[in-house]
Amino acid sequence: MEHITLLLAIVIATALVFDFTNGFHDTANAMATTISTGALKPKTAVAMSAVLNLAGAFLSVEVAKTISSGIVTESGITPEVIFAALVGAILWNLMTWLIGLPSSSSHALMGGLIGATVASVGIGGVNGGTVVTKVLIPAIAAPLVAGIAAFLASRLTYKIGKNADGKATAKGYRAGQITSAGLVSLAHGTNDAQKTMGIITLALIAGGVLSPGSNPPMWVILSAGLAIAMGTYLGGWRIIRTMGKGLTDLQPQQGFAAQTSAASVILASSNLGFSLSTTHSCSGAVMGAGLGRKGGVVRWSTATRMFVAWGLTLPAAALVAAGSEFVTKQGDWGVAVVAAFLIGACAAIWFVSRRQVVDHTNVNDTDAEPAGVVTAAIAAVTPPPAGTPAQDIKSTIPAPAPASGSEPTRPATV
Repeated sequence: MEHITLLLAIVIATALVFDFTNGFHDTANAMATTISTGALKPKTAVAMSAVLNLAGAFLSVEVAKTISSGIVTESGITPEVIFAALVGAILWNLMTWLIGLPSSSSHALMGGLIGATVASVGIGGVNGGTVVTKVLIPAIAAPLVAGIAAFLASRLTYKIGKNADGKATAKGYRAGQITSAGLVSLAHGTNDAQKTMGIITLALIAGGVLSPGSNPPMWVILSAGLAIAMGTYLGGWRIIRTMGKGLTDLQPQQGFAAQTSAASVILASSNLGFSLSTTHSCSGAVMGAGLGRKGGVVRWSTATRMFVAWGLTLPAAALVAAGSEFVTKQGDWGVAVVAAFLIGACAAIWFVSRRQVVDHTNVNDTDAEPAGVVTAAIAAVTPPPAGTPAQDIKSTIPAPAPASGSEPTRPATV
């Protein structure tokens, strides 16, 4: 600790700021479905998630080692490079939070680190094989695997409970949701908190404080766990609204299936050292669960915007980081300019967000987009599963999209 310079301290503090934004950006992964189905009250849900995120940070360091010594080569990487990488990641996190899109904090961090490294030492500083096998392939596979698992799990739960009392079944699955949401939160701590641990460890290695290949010190693990837990407790209500209500309408059975499937994928990847996106896993699981109920629908225009954000995350964060690295390597004044830019941009985004506040009091109030004509027609003629309460049957028939210039059509009821 006595060898940490002012620049290194700034990098560590910025890394913890990123970890904080990661916490509130990704709270939706664990708690959106639990909140949307009413299994837990919003503030209770985020408090529970925060505690379990902190606990999860102590379970493994495999992902942290992938970040600190796998994505980029340690030689030639300076604290300025890591600072520039964090600037790109933080700004992308805040921009996507502002518009309520659940993009990947992990890929923002990876993109920032890759962009800053290329700007500093060239493409040779990036371990392309590791990026492909432990970042890009999991990015594609995770939502597919989680989505298919959630789809099958949803179908299975409805089949098993087809003759059961609807209210009793819903109550039981809400209890199951609380357990599975806790598992997702624990998994999030084991995966996402470690990414900040890895970045701080890489900065300490670059600054000469740690030797190459070192594991994260205990103070790094503790500070990263606390930062992500505090961000989680703040609650990323805009993204929770999109994940809970914007993609699909979930019943407790589907919420349980989605969270259990996502947690299984995340925990398995953490043990393998994959830098997995929990956002991709949970979003894929939510869509799979939405399609797993007869008559269930996914709002594909919302999903399309989300997919576009996923595709832009790595290059956008990389470009901002590369520009920041170009300025920071000019010297101390460059670092000061980039730091001032980061603070100003964060403040501007926060002020814009105050124009339309989303918090725990209105997180479930959403003007969800109507389903398309084909989707609405399929849902209308598909019989609901046995045991579905009457009030839930109404929600399975979405309103068709209104014609241009006409008033929105009210949902049909039976």
